[in-house]
Amino acid sequence: MSAVAAPTTLGVPADRPTRVAATRATDSGRSQTSTSRRVLGALAIVVAIAWVFPIYWMINSAFQPLNKLQAEDPTWLPLGGTVANFRQVIDDGTFWQAMRTSLAVVVLVLFAALIFAFLAALAVSRFRFKGRKSFILAILVVQMIPAEGLFISQYQVLDGWGLVNKVLGLALVYTAAILPFTIWMLRGFVAGVPIELEEAGMVDGLSRVGAFFRITFPLLAPGLVAAGVFGFLQAWNEYTLALVVMTDPEQRTLPLWLQSLVESNRATDWGVVMAGSAVIAIPVIAFFLLVQGRMTSGLVSGAVKG
Repeated sequence: MSAVAAPTTLGVPADRPTRVAATRATDSGRSQTSTSRRVLGALAIVVAIAWVFPIYWMINSAFQPLNKLQAEDPTWLPLGGTVANFRQVIDDGTFWQAMRTSLAVVVLVLFAALIFAFLAALAVSRFRFKGRKSFILAILVVQMIPAEGLFISQYQVLDGWGLVNKVLGLALVYTAAILPFTIWMLRGFVAGVPIELEEAGMVDGLSRVGAFFRITFPLLAPGLVAAGVFGFLQAWNEYTLALVVMTDPEQRTLPLWLQSLVESNRATDWGVVMAGSAVIAIPVIAFFLLVQGRMTSGLVSGAVKG
């Protein structure tokens, strides 16, 4: 049996125009996609430069002497710069006192906030109890209250407890401030881990508590790290609450110490201020480098093996 040939017109297959049109349409779509990607890429570069430039300018200014910073023409590169600004910061005894105070506050806040927020998130995600919805609603309502509206009452409470100008007092108000959002964040992570994983562990002989800590808890590491990063940034960079609670110059946190550099002289030495800002940012960068692997890992990666 002979094969049936496709109809032709003057030796050209009849379906060739259709194939050519489809190829052109595909090429046109690819060209438009490539153009869109270039535009979005260029826009992303512009946004990244706008975001990075203040950080670059802070570091650049930290290596410049005051006469260059006050010059009419800005110095874009710290060529021939100086480390005298950093030396002045490090030699300042009040800086190390403020560093110890900030570190102590951060450690207490992270420890207390993560424990209480984790237990609360576990309760509202895994258990059904009377008042559960009201508790969740209360978390959202508390988040809506401006922090400035609580300053007077918080100060009076701490003053009555003798915790004004105390690390414990500041850590207490910081923990109360970040708990609502931390609970809400961890609630989403806990709810995202299937309860069937715990049930499978219980079938294999584990208790409910054992199944949670051996199966579910390790999968919550990204959520705990994310909540820890939020708490760390809030406690490390917060200024207004510290200004109200820590009125003693010997108990200043790093943001208050940095403000004292600006107010110490009529002519502010912006080189020293920028050097101080750069030094304050170092623990934040180190913390991110320490936990970034956990933050980018999948929530339940490796939970189910084939």
